[in-house]
Amino acid sequence: MYYMGIDVGSVSTDIVIVDKNINVVESLYLRTKGRPINAIQEGFKILKEKFSNKEIIGVGTTGSGRQISSSIIGADVVKNEITAHAVASLNTDNSVKTIIEIGGQDSKIILLDNGIVTDFAMNTVCAAGTGSFLDRQAERLEIPIEEFGDYALKSTYPVRIAGRCAVFAESDMIHKQQLGYSENDIIRGLCEALVRNYLNNVAKGKNIKSKIFFQGGVAANIGIKTAFENALGSDVTVPQNYKVMGAIGSAILAKEYLEKTNKATAFKGFDLADTKFVSKSFECEGCSNRCEVVKILGSKSTVGFFGDRCGKWSGSVAV
Repeated sequence: MYYMGIDVGSVSTDIVIVDKNINVVESLYLRTKGRPINAIQEGFKILKEKFSNKEIIGVGTTGSGRQISSSIIGADVVKNEITAHAVASLNTDNSVKTIIEIGGQDSKIILLDNGIVTDFAMNTVCAAGTGSFLDRQAERLEIPIEEFGDYALKSTYPVRIAGRCAVFAESDMIHKQQLGYSENDIIRGLCEALVRNYLNNVAKGKNIKSKIFFQGGVAANIGIKTAFENALGSDVTVPQNYKVMGAIGSAILAKEYLEKTNKATAFKGFDLADTKFVSKSFECEGCSNRCEVVKILGSKSTVGFFGDRCGKWSGSVAV
């Protein structure tokens, strides 16, 4: 018997299957590409070949697309990313005090004390502190993003890149290239600029304590990890499942909820991989907000409504 966790973000959709001891038995890291429903269906096509519907006894969702995914798959628990990441980290090591999470389009910091979240902050505005910024610069330099960190570690004289804004950082990087700086030194400078941006914005005013976990897709970059360690003067740990910690956390939350309530899962099954979903929008005239509401239709019924501020429509279908 297994539990499933789904983390739907703007860049990636992560799906994990864990056993009753929270051992990860299956992990999928899929590109969302602005189509979260399609990403989930792609993952389910893979999973239906390995697992039966009856083997999944609990499902949790998180991420920016958690409500949409919950309606479609029949989730038992819907939680925000802060809670999901904290739960997964504490399950891995209950001595964690700080969680640094950097994804493709956003970044966050979570502070814990005795296993309880005491503070957090998120940055969803400036691209200079995210993975998409590094992806773009790697493409400009014609260097695979997987090798970016290795280049940084070879640097002898890292250059200082203006990292407060993605536009300024890119312009500064081009200027440094024109001055003849090596790729290694420029890449090291970019890694340090991203870390500087994170600490001066997302983590500003936060009391960062060890033990520190580094999660999200950017944690694969050894150059960023090293830059964090140098800036903080402390070791930074990248957990084994750093890419999918949000999904693991949502699976744990589903397990805890169902064990506490003794309910049966609401999971609708892997067959939705072959269901055709259609999205339509309309303007609600119920009040002066005039929200644009998105209606998602499945093959046989309405799956859910999203986009309203008051919950009049989104609350009309269980999520």
